[in-house]
Amino acid sequence: MPVTTLDPKTALVVIDLQKGIMGATGAPHSTAEVTARSAELATAFRAAGLPVVLVRVSFAPDGADAAPGRTDIPSTRSATPPQGWDEIVDDLAGHPGDILVTKRNWGAFFGTDLDLQLRRRGVTQIVLTGIATSIGVESTARAAYEHGYHVTLATDAMTDRSGDAHTHSVERIFPRLGETGTTADILRKITATVAA
Repeated sequence: MPVTTLDPKTALVVIDLQKGIMGATGAPHSTAEVTARSAELATAFRAAGLPVVLVRVSFAPDGADAAPGRTDIPSTRSATPPQGWDEIVDDLAGHPGDILVTKRNWGAFFGTDLDLQLRRRGVTQIVLTGIATSIGVESTARAAYEHGYHVTLATDAMTDRSGDAHTHSVERIFPRLGETGTTADILRKITATVAA
């Protein structure tokens, strides 16, 4: 379904576009495409005076604050991440008005001050981009929906390790959580919101 509207208080929330993740192969979109589209949205949001939230995942050097629990698929996270792996990519970093949120889990709400930061600014809707579609983006979308936000998902500004996982989220999960659209759709709505 196309994006119908953006609330006057909408925030862009960008998930895990950080240096240590950019080397991963993305499907169906490359990480470079996702970064470029997210940066384009961020520029438009900033120009419209709307909040931009940059979410990164990071852990203590010993991993003591990482989510525990047994899983069938072992974590691919190395014991000691390389220096700077959790820094936001240069295309998005360096804007003092942006909000930086550090998460320790898949989703950006649990254990962070994201909800507090949004509510203090009167935000009622979020636009999501980032990596990975079926993990960080989907987990954040689910929590945003549960917190009562209107959720919009920029489906060409996100990617996954698997094209099938991306497609499953976009076609099966996201329509139950919010509205989906392209970067171009959302840019048109930003223009309309600012003009109103």
